[in-house]
Order: sequence, then structure tokens, then C-alpha cells
Amino acid sequence: MSRKGKVLVAMSGGIDSTVTALMLHHEGYEVVGITMKTWDYATSGGGTSKKETGCCNVDSFNDARMAAVQHGFPHFILDIREEFGDFVIENFVDEYLAGRTPNPCVMCNTHIKWRALLKRADALGCDFIATGHYASVAQHDNGRFYISKGLDATKDQSYVLWGLQQDLLSRTIMPLGKYHKTQIRQMALDMGYPELAKKSESYEICFVPDNDYRGFLKRRVDGLEEQVAGGWFVDKTGKKLGQHKGYPFYTIGQRKGLDIALGKPAYVTAINPDTNTVVLGDEEDLAQNEMLVTKINWIKYNGITDGMEAITKIRYKDNGALSNLYADNNGVRVRFYENVKSIAPGQSAVFYDGDDVIGGGVIQYGSLKQS
Repeated sequence: MSRKGKVLVAMSGGIDSTVTALMLHHEGYEVVGITMKTWDYATSGGGTSKKETGCCNVDSFNDARMAAVQHGFPHFILDIREEFGDFVIENFVDEYLAGRTPNPCVMCNTHIKWRALLKRADALGCDFIATGHYASVAQHDNGRFYISKGLDATKDQSYVLWGLQQDLLSRTIMPLGKYHKTQIRQMALDMGYPELAKKSESYEICFVPDNDYRGFLKRRVDGLEEQVAGGWFVDKTGKKLGQHKGYPFYTIGQRKGLDIALGKPAYVTAINPDTNTVVLGDEEDLAQNEMLVTKINWIKYNGITDGMEAITKIRYKDNGALSNLYADNNGVRVRFYENVKSIAPGQSAVFYDGDDVIGGGVIQYGSLKQS
């Protein structure tokens, strides 16, 4: 038994998770590698791409296993397609049908991947679980474990990890949070994996390999196009502007692909599934200064004091905006110092204290919600 302990490392076959496993192995941890199969082409319902991409193709499985074999530690493949599909994919579809914009990576991390890892870690006698995310885990003086942003701002993944609870964080290691991506690529070269260092990265949703969520919804829900056809684009007064292809196929803030000519740029400012209407407006109509966030998970602190100041991010690539947080019966009401654009119900809102994640939740609506 290693004096540092035994760690179960989630290995996708990509550069980040492979370097994570080898780094911990070299540091003296007893490493066990595990690769999770979350979906397949049949699950995706077809599409223009018939190749399983990212972490769920045979080549990735082989790459992960080869690295483990070469360095003398065990590797397992874990099939969680049923668990993943039942929750993540159904939630993805349900959210779009409810007129919201889901974040499947958050749902997967929160409810599927970490729980599946911890369950297998316990079965294999592992003390810790580790992933190749660009973020860090530390323990506060108050005893709580919390997530901090990765050093590489262009790769930081703290936003998608807000849902992890204390029992998961207390056993999680994320060694890449202290490095830049360029350093990880150099490590892969130094470890003898030149092809891995050059391996391209996938940014699509794993179960939508052609990056066409609209096509995925059509394949997944029988007769969806017919059910939502004939809806109207309207302005904020309710005036009809023209017909659209169905409310689930639009997202808040969308400007391109509307297929309607109004003589000026138009943006989706609200979606009403009950009436199958999509509200269009000017760019300034997207500006809001308040929102309600529910399904809260607190990380750094066990709650907040009313009016607590925080930087709030409303999407993955958002830089964040200064705000105050107020307790609400249904969650947290966020008031921004200045207007922010394109608050999308269904997306995650994550609260930061400097680089540390205070907590997060799911956006319900903004202050200028239109009907």
C-alpha cells in the first residue's frame, strides 16, 4: 500500500486525464485507472456523425488502457450508459421542451460521474478519486472543501463543478488546476506520448457528436417537428412577426439562424413553450440586472449572509459580473451592479469569492422576464 494512498483516476484516453494518472503514479499514489462509457451512437439516435467521439470511442478506451499497462497499474472500463441516459439525456430533452437551455456537463458531473466514481472507489478500496479537470480542491479553515479556478484561465472548468457535494469533494484530487495547458502538453511529451500531446480536443456535448442539438431533439422525440410547427415569433408587445420552426430550436440571445428579415438585427429574448412563441427584440432587450437561482449547492460556505458580494458567472465562457446575493424562499436572488446580457433559464449560475467557488445553482428567470 502506498503511503500516499490509493486513487481511482477517471481516464478518458485524452491528454489531461492521462497526464493526471501518470503524474499521481509518479508522485507515489497507488493508481487505478477507470474509463466510463456514457453513451454510444445508438443512444444518440443517429445523426450526421456516425463516429463516437471524445471519451466514448474504442480508440480512447485503448489509449487509456495502454497508458495503464505501460506504467503497471490496473485499468477498468465502466459502462454507465443506462445511468447516464436515464438522467442526463432525458434532462437535456426535457429542459429544451420546457423552453430552457440545459447544461448537461453540470448534470453529468453532479449526479452521474462523481457518484459512479465514488461507488467504484469504495468497491476497489480507493481513498481518493481524481480527474483531469482544470480546477483545484482545498479545505477551508471552516472545515469545508471547496473548488478554486484553474490557473489557466482559458481552460478553467470550475464553472461545471459547482454541483459537487462535500462528501465528493473531500475525496477528490484535481492536480491539473495548478498548471497551464502548455505545461501539460510538455509533460505528455516528456512522458513519451508525443501523439497524445498533439491530440485534438472535443468541445461538443458528448452525446451530440455532430454538434446539432436540434437534430438530436428531432431524432429523440417522435413527431417533435410536427408538434411544435406553426409557432410565432412575436415582439415584446405580443405582435406577430412571422412563423418559426418550433420553440425548442431556439435559445436566449440567439441572433443567427432565425430565418426572419426585420430590417435590423433581432435577438431571442424570451421563449414561451405554453404558447409556442419566441420573443424577438433588440440587443438591449437582453440586458437584465436580477435573476432567481434555485437548486443551490453551497461549497465554500454553508450558506450566505444577505447582501453578500460575489462575482457571478451565468455561462461557461462568461467572465462573471459583480453582484449581491440575497436568500430567497426558492433559492438565491442575484442582483447585478450592472446589467448583464442573455440570462438563460436552465443554465448554471456560479458564485465566486475571488477564485473560489462559493456555490451555484440553476437559473430560473431574470428580472425582465417576458411572457
